[in-house]
Amino acid sequence: MYAIIEDGGKQYRVQKDDTLYVEQRKLATTAKKVEFDRVLMLGDGAKSKIGTPYVAGAKVTASLEGRQKGPKLEIVKFRRRKGYKLHKGHRQNYLKVTVDSISG
Repeated sequence: MYAIIEDGGKQYRVQKDDTLYVEQRKLATTAKKVEFDRVLMLGDGAKSKIGTPYVAGAKVTASLEGRQKGPKLEIVKFRRRKGYKLHKGHRQNYLKVTVDSISG
């Protein structure tokens, strides 16, 4: 069984025991679980359910593995012959989660 969930403006196809990186959100410091209730589709062969836009009563529960930073992205703006050069960097914060159960 698999599910397609929406989180942070992105869609993920997940199965049990999958590990994925989602955008960081405000959680309690003692939080061990993350629930995704925006389930777009539940796939199980002929028993598949497609939401309009979400499947009612479906949720995906995942355990929190930790917080992590993504790769460094470098932003360079440059105009030739004008003496203009701008150099910035950015690292996005992610949550590493492992899918425990899919219900619906």
